[in-house]
Amino acid sequence: MSTRQYSEASLRAFIEPFANPVLAVVEGRVSAANDAYLALLGLPREQVEGRSALDFVQPEERSRLVERYQWLESGAPLEPVTQMYQVPQAGGGAREVALYASLLLLDDGRRALLLNLLPLVERPPELSMAERLVETSANLVSAHSEDAVRRVALKGLEAAGFRVRLLRWDGVRLFPLDGGALPEDLHLGLEALSDGRPVFGGPGSASPSHVYIPVGGPQAEVLRMEGPWVAPRHGSVLTLFAKVVGAALTDARVQADGARSRWEMGAVAEVARFVARPIPPTPEDFLTRVAELLLAEAAVLHLTHTPEGPMALSAHVGLAEAVGRDGDPARLGGVMARTVPDALDGELSSPEQALALGEASAGRLGSGAVVRLARGGEVRGVLQVLRAPDRPFDARDIRLLGTLAELLVTLLEQRRLRSEAARQLTETRLLLDLARTTSGVLETSSILDVASDFLVHLLDVSNCYIMLYDESAKALRGAAASAAHRDFFRTVVLSLGSDSVAARAARERRPVAIEDVETSGGGFNAQLAQRFGEKALLALPLTSREELIGVVLVDDTRRSRTFGPELIELAEATCGQLALSIANARLYESLWASYAELAATRAEMVKRERLAALGELSAIVAHEVRNPLGVIFNAVASLRRLLEPSGDAGMLLDILGEESDRLNRMVGDLLDYTRPRDPVLQHEDLGRVLQDSLEAARAQGGGSERTVLIKSEVEPGLPPVPMDRRLIRQALVNVAVNAIQSMPQGGLVQVRARREAHAGREQLRIDVADQGPGIPAELLHRVFEPFFTTKAQGTGLGLAVVKRILEEHRGEIAVDSIPGRGTTFTFRLPLSQPPSFP
Repeated sequence: MSTRQYSEASLRAFIEPFANPVLAVVEGRVSAANDAYLALLGLPREQVEGRSALDFVQPEERSRLVERYQWLESGAPLEPVTQMYQVPQAGGGAREVALYASLLLLDDGRRALLLNLLPLVERPPELSMAERLVETSANLVSAHSEDAVRRVALKGLEAAGFRVRLLRWDGVRLFPLDGGALPEDLHLGLEALSDGRPVFGGPGSASPSHVYIPVGGPQAEVLRMEGPWVAPRHGSVLTLFAKVVGAALTDARVQADGARSRWEMGAVAEVARFVARPIPPTPEDFLTRVAELLLAEAAVLHLTHTPEGPMALSAHVGLAEAVGRDGDPARLGGVMARTVPDALDGELSSPEQALALGEASAGRLGSGAVVRLARGGEVRGVLQVLRAPDRPFDARDIRLLGTLAELLVTLLEQRRLRSEAARQLTETRLLLDLARTTSGVLETSSILDVASDFLVHLLDVSNCYIMLYDESAKALRGAAASAAHRDFFRTVVLSLGSDSVAARAARERRPVAIEDVETSGGGFNAQLAQRFGEKALLALPLTSREELIGVVLVDDTRRSRTFGPELIELAEATCGQLALSIANARLYESLWASYAELAATRAEMVKRERLAALGELSAIVAHEVRNPLGVIFNAVASLRRLLEPSGDAGMLLDILGEESDRLNRMVGDLLDYTRPRDPVLQHEDLGRVLQDSLEAARAQGGGSERTVLIKSEVEPGLPPVPMDRRLIRQALVNVAVNAIQSMPQGGLVQVRARREAHAGREQLRIDVADQGPGIPAELLHRVFEPFFTTKAQGTGLGLAVVKRILEEHRGEIAVDSIPGRGTTFTFRLPLSQPPSFP
C-alpha cells in the first residue's frame, strides 16, 4: 500500500491520464473513473460515479465480490495478482478484462481500492457463439413453460448471431409459428424432421446459408437457422443445442401437465363445492364459473325435454355481449349445438363452425368446444364454451369441460329433485288451503271462484273454467273462471249434446284432453278456443254420487302440451273434493233458502196481524178522538167569532187550534200507516208526478215562506213507470217536506230521477237531496222506525209510511247522510212490474 495520502480531487487527477480503464472505489462505491472506463461501460459519468461498484459486474459474480470486498475491508492483505473479469456493456454485451487492484490512503483516513483494467483482445466468434449457446442452455432451466422455453432459445440464438424461425408439424404440414411466409425450401425441413438430423440449405452460395435442425420434445418442431456460422462443422454443436431445447420443452410440458392436473383437480373440487351448496346454484351461475375456469367469453347450455327431442337453448352467459344489441344469441349458441357430439369426450369446433361462429358474433368469437350431457345412457343436452378466434381450445380443455359437464348433470338433477319436492309441497299446501276454504265457505259462487284460481296454480295452466249442469235445459252454463275471463265466461252456455271437449267429458264421465288444438281437427268449441287463444285443453267431469254436477275445463295458451297421468290424477282428486264441496254448499243453500222463506212468511204473518190489530185499534181511536176534535174545532171557531180575542186570550185560542190540528194529523198518519191497501199500478209519467209532488211539498213544508230552491232533473227518454200515483206522490211529499223543514235558513233541494241496473234488474232511481244539518250516524238506522222523530212537532210516522209504500211497490228506500252537509233519500222502483187495475 502506498503511504501517500490523496484527496478526492488529487485522486481524480491521478487516474485521468491513464489510457486504459481505471476507477477508484471508496466504501463500495465508484468515487472516480477515467474516460477510458466510461467508454468501456458505454455510460456517461453521472450514471457511474457515486453508484455501487457491483452494478458494473456480471450478476453471477456479485455475491463472490461482495464477500471479497468485505474480506479486504476487514484488513486482509491484497494479493498482487492479475484477475480476469467480465464487464457488462450498455449495448447488452460483455467485455473480458484483466484487473490489477491496489490500495491507496485518503487524507480523511479512509482507504480507496484502485482498479486498473486491461481489455483483452476479442476471442474468435465461434467461441462467443458457443458460449452464447451454453449460456442459453443454462437459461433454459429457469423457463417453466413451453412458450418460455421457445422464447429463451430464440433469444439466445439471435444473440449468438443467428436469424431463427421455428416451424411446427401439425400432422399434415409444416407451418411457421411466427405466422410469416413459408420458406421456399420447406422440403428440407420435412427431410430434417423425418431423418432426425440437420439438413443444410443455400445452394446459391459457396457455403451453406441456413440449416434445418429437428427439435425433440412433445411436439414435432424444426428450427430454421440463418447466419455466418452455419457450417457442417458446427452441426454437432447445433444439434446438441436443439436436443437441449427439446429436453427443456419436454420438461416444461411435464411440469405444465402436472400443474394443469393439480389446477384441474382444484377447479373441479371448487365447482363440486359450489354445486353442493344447500341451495343449488342456478345454471347461469354454473356457466359463469365454467367460463371463468376455461377463460371463455361465453358458455352455453342446451337441454332436451325428451330423449329424441330437439335441443333448446336453456341458459347462457356472454352470448348477448358477443352478438351485440342487434344480434341473435340463439343463432350463435346453436352453431355447435345442432348435433350432439358422437364422442364421449366432446369435440372441438371445425373450420366451418369457426366460420359460422365468426359470422354470428361479428368476428368476436371463432373457437369452441362442446361436450354432451348424459345420464343413465340418455342424452340430456350439450354444454359448450366459446372463445376468440386466436385462442383455440385443446384436448385438455375438452377433458376438463367433460368433467364439469358431469357436475352440471348432477346439479340439474339436484335442482329437478328440489323443484319436484317444492312442487309437491306446494300442491299439498294448495290442497290444504282448498280444503280449508271449501269447508269454511258454504256459498257455491265463492267456492267456484276460489277453486278456479286454485286449479290454475296447482296444474300450472293458463286458465280454468267451471261449468255447472242445468238439467232442465240439458246444458252446461258458465259459473266461474279464473280472474282473466271471469265476467265473460258466466255468459257461456254449451249444449250437452255438442261436440265440445267439456260436453264430451260430461257425457262420458271421464277426463278428455286435446294436447294440440291446431292439429286436433276438432272436438272443441272453435269460437271460445280462438277468443282465449288456447293451445291445449283438458276437461274433467264434476260428479257426486253418480250425479253430474258440472265440468272443469283448463287450458294452456302458451304451448301445446301433454297432460300426463300424474297431472290428470291430481286434477281428478281435486275435482272430486270440489264436487263434494259444491254438493254440500247446494244442500246448505237449499236449507238456508227454506229457513229464510219460512222466516219471511212468519214475519209477514206477524206483521199483518200486528198491523190488523193496530188498524182496528187506530180506527176505534180515530173515531173516538175525532168526535171530540170536531167539537173542539167548532168551539174554537165560535169563540173567535163571538169574542174576537186579542192578547193572551187570542194566543191561547191559537195554541188550542194548532194542537188540535196536530192531533188530527197524527190520527190521519196513524190511519195511513195501519190501513191495509194494495197499490193500483199504472204506467205514469214520472215528470208530472214529480212536479205535482214537489209543489205540494213546498206548500206543506213552508217552502214559499223561506229561501228554499227546489230543482228536479229527469233522465231524457225515461219510459212511463208502473206505480200507484197517489201513493208515490204521498211518499215523495213526505220526504220533500222533511227536506224543506230541515233547512230553516233556506237552501237547495235537488231531485234526480234516472235508470240504473240494481240487484240484477233495471230499476228507477229517485234521489232527494237536501243541504240541511244531516242525521247523526248513531240515529241513521232508526229513521224508518214508527213513532221515531227528531222534530218537536213530528209524529214519527212519515218515513215509516214512505218505507211501507215503497215495499208495497216491490221497491226500496235508502238513506245516506253526512253531518253538516245534508241528507239524501234514494227511492228504487222496478221498471218492469206488470200494471194492475182497480
